[in-house]
Order: sequence, then structure tokens, then C-alpha cells
Amino acid sequence: MSADMRALTAQSDRIGRHFARRNAVGGSDFHALLHIMVAETAGVPLTLAKLRQRMDVSPAAITYLVDRMIDAGHIRRESDPDDRRKSLLRYEKRGMDLARSFFTPLGAEVRSAIADLPDRDLNAAHRVFTAMIDAMAKFESQLAAPSAKQAAPEPKAGTTRGRRRAVR
Repeated sequence: MSADMRALTAQSDRIGRHFARRNAVGGSDFHALLHIMVAETAGVPLTLAKLRQRMDVSPAAITYLVDRMIDAGHIRRESDPDDRRKSLLRYEKRGMDLARSFFTPLGAEVRSAIADLPDRDLNAAHRVFTAMIDAMAKFESQLAAPSAKQAAPEPKAGTTRGRRRAVR
């Protein structure tokens, strides 16, 4: 299943690159749009800070990226109804129309490919995907934990790496 997930991710990435090229969107912009779409579809729109965290970029970089996508008409900022100090990132109609025009044929291909599968198989696949996504999120949170960010141990004295480091 892990190999299938990697293959699905790789294929999805290739399709995303086609979308980016055809619509003059950079790779980072595409990934930001994808994160915004996933969050919006889940009913939990992203804030600028959450997008920055997911993209793992600096505050200045995410501000520049979001401003550029707003200027291009892909997304907009909306006040967070729960906290007016925050803004939610939402798709603009133009951005959503662009995504739909590109990805609707993919949706049709997927629907055709799974049309003959019984509902019980589709429900089982959904449970598998959910479990894998949860496991990946747990692993990511472990990577982001302070203990995971500790520096690698220094090489022992007398090793080649140690001598090179001392010479520099």
C-alpha cells in the first residue's frame, strides 16, 4: 500500500506540474493552491500562518506568495469570523473556475475507472486512505517535534569528516 501511495503521489505531482505550466503558476504557487483547496474542501479554511507552516517557508515568503496569488485573481483573504485579527485564504471564483476546468476531466477519468467497484470496496479504500493520511500526519508531527530538530552528532575525532572539518 505504501508503494501505491507513493505512485499515486508521484502521478499527482506530475499532473500538478502540467496544471502549473498550462496556467503560468509556479510550483510553490501550485502547492499553496493545493493546500488551500484541501483545507477548504475539508471545511477548515487556512490562515496565512497555517499555510506558512504547511509550506515550511518564512513569513516574508508566504506573504509574497499569497499577495502574488491574490493579484493574479486565484485567491482572496477573508476575515476569520472567529478571530478578526486573522484572515482566511479562500479561492476566488476565477481561481476555482480555472482549477475546475483543468481537473474536471481527471475527475471523470477517476469516476470511470472506479465505476464498477462495489461500494464496500470504495468504503474500504477510503478507510485505508484515511488511516495512511493519519499515519503520515503523525509522522510529520514527530519530525516537527523539538527532539527531531536536534543536530546530528559530531563525528568522532580522527575520522575523515572530523579532519576535514578541522581543516576548514
